Amino acid sequence: MLREAVFHTAHGSWAYPVSADTLRLTLRTGRGDLKRVAVLYWDRYGSSPVLNADMNLAAEDELFSYYQADVQLNTKRFAYVFLLDDGGQSLFYTEKGFFEDLPLNTQFHYPYIAPGDLWEPPRWAQGAVVYQIFPERFANGDPENDPPKVETWDLPPQRTSFKGGDLRGIIQRFPHLVELGVEVLYLTPIFASPSNHKYDTADYYRIDPHFGTEEDLRELISLCHEHGMKIVLDAVFNHCGSEFPAFQDVLKKGRRSPYAGWFNIGGFPVKTDPPNYETFAREIATMPKLMTHNPEVKQYLLDVAVYWVREFGIDGWRLDVANEIDHQFWREFRQAVKAVNPEALIVGEVWHEASDWLRGDQFDCVMNYPLQQACFDFFARQAIRARSFANRLAKVQVNHTHGVNLAMFNLLGSHDTERFLTSCGGDAAKLALAAAFQLTYEGAPMIYYGDEVGMEGLNDPDCRRGMIWNEEEQNWELFSWYKELIALRRRHEALRRGRTRTVLADSITNVFGFVRFEGREQILVLLNNSGQPQEVNLREISWPLAAPKQLRDLLSGEKLKLGSLKMGPYGVRILA
Repeated sequence: MLREAVFHTAHGSWAYPVSADTLRLTLRTGRGDLKRVAVLYWDRYGSSPVLNADMNLAAEDELFSYYQADVQLNTKRFAYVFLLDDGGQSLFYTEKGFFEDLPLNTQFHYPYIAPGDLWEPPRWAQGAVVYQIFPERFANGDPENDPPKVETWDLPPQRTSFKGGDLRGIIQRFPHLVELGVEVLYLTPIFASPSNHKYDTADYYRIDPHFGTEEDLRELISLCHEHGMKIVLDAVFNHCGSEFPAFQDVLKKGRRSPYAGWFNIGGFPVKTDPPNYETFAREIATMPKLMTHNPEVKQYLLDVAVYWVREFGIDGWRLDVANEIDHQFWREFRQAVKAVNPEALIVGEVWHEASDWLRGDQFDCVMNYPLQQACFDFFARQAIRARSFANRLAKVQVNHTHGVNLAMFNLLGSHDTERFLTSCGGDAAKLALAAAFQLTYEGAPMIYYGDEVGMEGLNDPDCRRGMIWNEEEQNWELFSWYKELIALRRRHEALRRGRTRTVLADSITNVFGFVRFEGREQILVLLNNSGQPQEVNLREISWPLAAPKQLRDLLSGEKLKLGSLKMGPYGVRILA
């Protein structure tokens, strides 16, 4: 038994409540090291007998196995230890270490399931289908509000070019979202700004006039809500734009400006070329960094966040460069926004492991870039095999609670990445396979506008091309595939909110499979990430629930027996 591999701590994603009296426990061990893992648990004040539950294998990566069990006590006060059996030796694993016999006062404690700690992201966001729009490039609905020198829609965009996309365009093309099956609309920034991307905000209280008016936004929000759709806006609070009035005042008045403390300035006078003040990224003079620990800055931004939720009824915020702002700001941000709308969604932009922000006091979820990067390597570049893909997914899965995992924005691409179809070398079959994974795996699948009709593009600015509306240029087979998968997801609760178990990761055939399960429903998803036909023996699948006697292909309706299943190149099977 590899004792060094064993780990548990009684908080975070390792121990968290899933109901008023039930605790979910996760234990890490060496991969394949143990024959049996159980948890012994009791009321920490001794008012219940010692109970026990076997722990099930939930996930594996290249080094570790992760076991889970749900334990229930009416008193809601837990003490527990783990029993580890490798087939030759049994040990108790406790807060104090390993023991052959269990001494007193060594157990783990989860003192009490307090109602305030029983949190999860808004239920509406868990498993919802998200659609991201870059407003300047989706549709031009009102040429009267176009900025000067708008270029032809179909030309490849330049970094500073404008095409005239606006809110009216989104409203006019709204039937496209409804037909696709979108449940959440996420817009990149729409507030006044001199750029096409609007991440250099000049006025946080004004819709950019080239995008439209407050009435246009209200109409779009109403349209979303009428169709049961939520709408999330982009908050750029890490930095502002150089045209932001507070920064302009500092440029003019220097250290005498009442806003001098809003920024981190190296000396006066302020210099912009190169900047002698802290900026977003590396010396981007047009994006001075805001000092969110400053009480005045903090209050200003919190007021902005509350204003759009309270006055316009938006359903949430996506937070730009969220990992470069102090944690206390986000704690107060959450309190302020949730006080106005407890069901508002808070999504952080964090490109790396994000568990520090996902404890219930800051964000509800983040944009799931670790998953995106794994999909890029597995489906698009085919730089890793199925087992490595499963290993990387396992790391993401165990870092968060199940509720958080269900709300994570699972993206294949965004306005900050190369288009996924381009990453696939233009091979739509590879994108279709990745989309099948994205739209059946746990999380909130986020579709970047145009991916569903086969848009391509290299990194920024090429990934921000004008949406293809010419039907002759759209990939209708791909669009139908997205529609079918989304409709399937919306019909089956297991695909929306079910737990996930990887059951096949064959690096020889490159077939990857997982089961989504909820209640008594379990759905097997098989993906052949290979240009060659493959076969899968369904008898060898380890089902989380009882193994079914027969299966039905949810895509074709075909009924199948448990036996050998043939899969075509880049084929998909979704079986229940």
